Amino acid sequence: MAIGIGPDHDALADSLARFAARTTPVHRTRLQFAQLARGERPAHWDQLGAMGIPSLHLAEEFGGAGAGLLELAVALEQSGHGLIPGPLLPTVTASAVVQAHGTNAARKEWLPRFAAGATGACGLEPGTVTLAGDGDEITASGTTVPILGAVGADVLVLAGRCEDTVVWFVAPADLDGIGCTAEEGVDLTRDIGRIQLSEVRIPAEHILGAVPDEVASLAAVLGCAESVGIARWAQETSLAYAKIREQFGRPIGSYQAIKHKCAQLFIRLEVLTGAVWDAATAADDGDPQQAALAAARAATVCRREAVDMVLDSLTLLGGIGNTWEHDIHLYWRRAASLLALGGSPEEWARRAGDLALTTERHTALGIEDRPKFRAGVSATIAEAAALDPPAARVLLADRGLVAPHYPAPYGLSADTAGQLIVAEEFDRAGMPQPTTVIGEWALPSILQYGTDDQMARLVAPTLRGEIVWCQLFSEPGAGSDLASLTTSATKVAGGWRIDGRKVWTSEAHEAHWGICLARTDRDAPKHRGIGFFLIDMSAPGVEVRPLREANGDSMFNEVALEAVFVPDADLVGAPGEGWKVARTTLANERVAMGTTPVAGNYRFDPVEVVRALDPAARSEALPALGRITSGTGALDAVAHRSILQRLSGSAPGVEASVLKAASARHITDAAAQVFEWFGCGAGGGRRGPDRAGGGRAAQADWWRQRAVHEARSVLAGHYERIATAARDETAAGEWAGEIAV
Repeated sequence: MAIGIGPDHDALADSLARFAARTTPVHRTRLQFAQLARGERPAHWDQLGAMGIPSLHLAEEFGGAGAGLLELAVALEQSGHGLIPGPLLPTVTASAVVQAHGTNAARKEWLPRFAAGATGACGLEPGTVTLAGDGDEITASGTTVPILGAVGADVLVLAGRCEDTVVWFVAPADLDGIGCTAEEGVDLTRDIGRIQLSEVRIPAEHILGAVPDEVASLAAVLGCAESVGIARWAQETSLAYAKIREQFGRPIGSYQAIKHKCAQLFIRLEVLTGAVWDAATAADDGDPQQAALAAARAATVCRREAVDMVLDSLTLLGGIGNTWEHDIHLYWRRAASLLALGGSPEEWARRAGDLALTTERHTALGIEDRPKFRAGVSATIAEAAALDPPAARVLLADRGLVAPHYPAPYGLSADTAGQLIVAEEFDRAGMPQPTTVIGEWALPSILQYGTDDQMARLVAPTLRGEIVWCQLFSEPGAGSDLASLTTSATKVAGGWRIDGRKVWTSEAHEAHWGICLARTDRDAPKHRGIGFFLIDMSAPGVEVRPLREANGDSMFNEVALEAVFVPDADLVGAPGEGWKVARTTLANERVAMGTTPVAGNYRFDPVEVVRALDPAARSEALPALGRITSGTGALDAVAHRSILQRLSGSAPGVEASVLKAASARHITDAAAQVFEWFGCGAGGGRRGPDRAGGGRAAQADWWRQRAVHEARSVLAGHYERIATAARDETAAGEWAGEIAV
């Protein structure tokens, strides 16, 4: 998904995409490098103004559209994707700073000028500029650092140092005492220059009430939005090339290594998108601390990663990508320019880590309340809380709250909003919402394709906690390519004989029943001739063999099926419809709250781990903590956006696989970092006591995630699904049945 959510954002992005294709194609931009470097106003600027893009975020009273930072981020993403040349980013950054931090007089004077087409530039650091004076007027002298768009700007937002304080002010570029020297920039599509000031007189009403972190945060959100567009173009371009470039008689995209690289680019792009969407949303919500945290996280996640993504995309293009004629170097130049001008990545990570110690990101889904429904749910939960756990589970199941999205009599037929209300009430009561675990994948298939007898025997007892399920899908030779399974189902009198081996089966040693895919017709095409069977795990011929993991645990199992008899009554659907039945899994997956979907998978809290360090080690650990929590926040945003898509009525897509794959890698990296902080002993040592238990827990997670998620969740499956489904909704549907593996 792009940064925007909903039809209005789609329409805005589409209008800019068509504008870029029609008015500023890259081949035409190549002819204007010299004029752009001199700051000459491009011919398309007035057209952009007529569309209302530069004034999109400005208040209506000043001639703007009254939209928010999120809408502006949508426009800037598309500007990056289309490589629209000229002063759009520096102009909207300058006007956004004036609107957010200017005096009433400054807003009234400068914002209408921006709305009328004036260009702008915003300096993020003071350089050698110093300020003197007080009261009604100050004077500014010195030279700024290089500023994007400074050469052609009409209005300048600059910083100067007054003793130990950095102060921002706004001035017209043609004011006496102001000059500009153009610099040779990395980005060939817009100008960059240094501003010289010689005793420039600035009236008090033109001094902005901003502090450095606020200006930097606002600029970071807008710059990161453009970076996402650049990264998206690079990902789409390299993927398209991989589909048509042939080696050894085959498109290079058919080779697994290329598939995985394309999939990784898509995963990384979705994480970047989530981070910027979250930062823009936080900026619009108006809480300064929340906005600061989300902006620091977006800057930590996006800025360097966007450059790396362009370069990784270039490697997929091969030699052609390293030529002047290919456009990718122009996108790389813009991404590199944004990285260079946006502040030190290490300092952004440190700021994100420092904020994580004092601030927790809070987000709201904004669902419409249903008081009567909520009251009923709350009353049932309160009634259950007074019972012992087994009785409470039965009550909740019988009242439809274990799986509220199921139809009656098993659930409440709750839509996405209803499920979220139920989850909120469980959270408010401090009671975990019951889960059937693998049953959440098994029961939807039974409800949609099963017989009345199967539903009566299995659904209610599972919801009550009397039946535990496992999933017998993966095989030693059919992991990511699930449809290549070899487990056979041979028709016999009264049922089927199942023979084969399944592997990586979670909790099979505790399960009463398993859902099993087996091939009923070896001559049928790959995705046909498969049956969806319900296996009694206590049946003769079922042998469960625990797999000991690298960390010593045995959560997964290998299951041998030797002449296992399955009666006809335990076949779900027709004999050859197993693939269709399995595809029900993703479409019926329950909606999670999504508040902390990633951090909830840690066995440790990185913030508490860093708090437990001694002061010197804590300061040293802040950048790493910033990177960990920024990644966590970005993944939480991906989950949050997915829920909002569901609330809007959209069907779930490949986001579940993106989140699983990205989370697996992120938790591995986070655990490795905590492991590094505490060392092999995990007892604190010179870095302080391990009061949070983070060292030991991180060791366990590091072994588990590295051994299991890297090998299984990431490499074995999700890359190929994502690479196939990323741009193809039909393919996404084909892969949906495998997401649960």
